Amino acid sequence: MKQKIQTLDPFLAIRKELKDQGKTLVFTNGVFDILHRGHCEYLAAAREKGDALILGLNSDASVRRIKGEKKPIVPQADRAAVLSHLAMIDYIVVFEEDTPLNLIAAVLPDVLVKGADYAVEDIVGAKEVIDAGGEVVTIPLTPDRSSTNVIETIIERYCQ
Repeated sequence: MKQKIQTLDPFLAIRKELKDQGKTLVFTNGVFDILHRGHCEYLAAAREKGDALILGLNSDASVRRIKGEKKPIVPQADRAAVLSHLAMIDYIVVFEEDTPLNLIAAVLPDVLVKGADYAVEDIVGAKEVIDAGGEVVTIPLTPDRSSTNVIETIIERYCQ
């Protein structure tokens, strides 16, 4: 069984092999804290855009800088482990920066995917991917499905 969770340098060798095989590489990124239906539907739709889905996963430190000290709920090792069991994800690369720009620039996927709550011009790495001949695709999100909704439901039901 292939090792899905990779660091950047070993993954770049894998990337070269995939490209040599003519595979279309799809990249998306995010926190993926408290995995839910919306995540799974989004990832499945992203995977349909090519032959291999690479997931850039925010490290715990980057999540704290972006979302505050109380997040993530689930540590990065556990988030990566759970995500690695999803068949639609081919590889996971954890990144430490606040954005995946350096990772995207290194991977240069054929297709960069984000949720439709982003305008293409606001997607980190869009310019780099387009300049390299790739495309940027947005995918509609599953309504009323988010980690925030799950957390709010838990608080409403169990903490009041």
